Amino acid sequence: MEQDIIEYYKNNAQLAQQEADKFKKLADTYSLMRLSIFVMMVVSIYFGVKEDDFTIVAVTFSILIVGFAWLVSRQSIYERKMKYFKDLKLINDNEIASILSRDNLYDNGAKFANEKHFYTADLDIFGNASLFGLMNRAATGPGNAKLATWLSAPAKKEIILERQDAVKEIANKNQWKLEAQTLLLFANKTDANQLHGLFNYLHTPLELPREKLLINYIMIAPYLLAAAFIAGYFMPVFTLAGIVLAIANLTIITINGGYIAKSASIADRISKVLTDYAVVFNKIEGENWQSAYNSALTKKIKENNTSKNIEELARLINKLSYSLIMIVGFILNIFFLWALKQIIAIEQWKRNNHESLEDAFEVIAEFEALSSIAGLQVNYPEWCIPQIEDGKAYTLVAKNLAHPLINSKTRVTNDYELTDTFKIDIITGSNMAGKSTFLRTIGINTVLALCGAPVCAETMRVSVMTMVSYMRIKDSLNERTSTFKAELDRLQMLLAAVEQEYKVFFLIDEMLRGTNSVDKYLGSKAVIEQLIAKHGVGMVATHDLEIAKLETAYPDYVRNFYFDIQVKDGEMLFDYKIKHGECKTFNATLLLKQIGINIELDL
Repeated sequence: MEQDIIEYYKNNAQLAQQEADKFKKLADTYSLMRLSIFVMMVVSIYFGVKEDDFTIVAVTFSILIVGFAWLVSRQSIYERKMKYFKDLKLINDNEIASILSRDNLYDNGAKFANEKHFYTADLDIFGNASLFGLMNRAATGPGNAKLATWLSAPAKKEIILERQDAVKEIANKNQWKLEAQTLLLFANKTDANQLHGLFNYLHTPLELPREKLLINYIMIAPYLLAAAFIAGYFMPVFTLAGIVLAIANLTIITINGGYIAKSASIADRISKVLTDYAVVFNKIEGENWQSAYNSALTKKIKENNTSKNIEELARLINKLSYSLIMIVGFILNIFFLWALKQIIAIEQWKRNNHESLEDAFEVIAEFEALSSIAGLQVNYPEWCIPQIEDGKAYTLVAKNLAHPLINSKTRVTNDYELTDTFKIDIITGSNMAGKSTFLRTIGINTVLALCGAPVCAETMRVSVMTMVSYMRIKDSLNERTSTFKAELDRLQMLLAAVEQEYKVFFLIDEMLRGTNSVDKYLGSKAVIEQLIAKHGVGMVATHDLEIAKLETAYPDYVRNFYFDIQVKDGEMLFDYKIKHGECKTFNATLLLKQIGINIELDL
């Protein structure tokens, strides 16, 4: 299956490269034709001067200018298409790299990392070699933030089910997904604060003095000036009136020059960005969506005519740029107060559309997050869509569950069953036997399931619950926190979460490492008994076999599991398979012996 999807991406990339090469040749051809027209212009001037006939120059020059403008337009179109297909190739190559080596041109989410979060640090959700780094296909800042939010907390069951349907639909439209990613790739290379700057611009009014009066005057100014000059043809005194009006118009432009310059400089910077996003909105609006979630998202932008509104703003900004052309701008400002007219039109657009436009960008963010999840379903078709369970108790049942960040050729699968009940599972085992990896496997797949994503398993059923982990406990020099103090803080957070949060499922890996063995055992036992009293549910991995005896004291609540090793000819063999019961074989002595430390047993 993996090879099939890789071949699909390879074929896509090859076709995209062929199209990019085709449009590059066309763009180069039109560039040469532009050069030819420029040479013809020079020749026409030469012959006009030689023949002392300005008519030759005027006629030829006019025709060639039109031809030159047309060639520029065509070349620009071909260059845009060439860039699109180059980006499409890059998108397909990225999917191949993601499958083969976990490389990804998109952000790995390191900025969302939080050591104090319930589980994201322990379960490798953000940062290098993370879940976010594997699945992220969001180019925009809001898209990254949306996906990070989904991975940081479980959704409600109805939302999970809606997302699952939406993800299935996008996965079945994989070519659409790849093309949409291509159109948004420009945002992956730009400043992350670009959209924030756009929203600030839309929310910041220009506050032009006497705006209403100016609007009324701008409406009648062209007619007054035209009437004055027409009347001046018959009565010269009106020509003078026309000149006075023209000077007055230029004076108005000059007085408001600061406002015009301020607005024009910002508008010019966002013009291309808006045009690029308008294409993306068109892509979303133009697709026929069937799932309720995708249809509702698309309805938001269709009802507000988002793509048309953005195109309208881009046109207004483009019109504003006419005033920068020396002679043209001078004439337009005299007759129409052009620059001021466009500035006012842009301000009116901002007032009418800023809220709906910000909502529209949230739609793009949602589609990016959904597409990121859909990429997992496309690239790993052997993964399953989990079933979300109801019930007051806890359900977490999985068959052939594996860690999604471990290579498929080396990872080991396990089964696990917790069906509509309250249990604490004690997992004992040797060093490196797989306890910690199994806890992370349970955790990371649950996070995937509860955000609406497929999971790395043959089948899975899971309740909506809140993961809380106690695994990578570190000291902090900045906060003057010892390892033991950090452990106590984490335990306090866990116990509070069990009481206050909805359906907490905890993952504890080797509790109270920062103290002596006696205190460690007594403290761990007391914590587990308190968790039992609070009807806590989860897993505790430990090397301490005494903790496993809690199954005898609480047979209806505690279950024992273990990971073991086999030793053959002094070599340790791991199968990384979870088994029922207590571990009887440990490997610390063997590991120490391998580095030259022999332990003498006291008899």
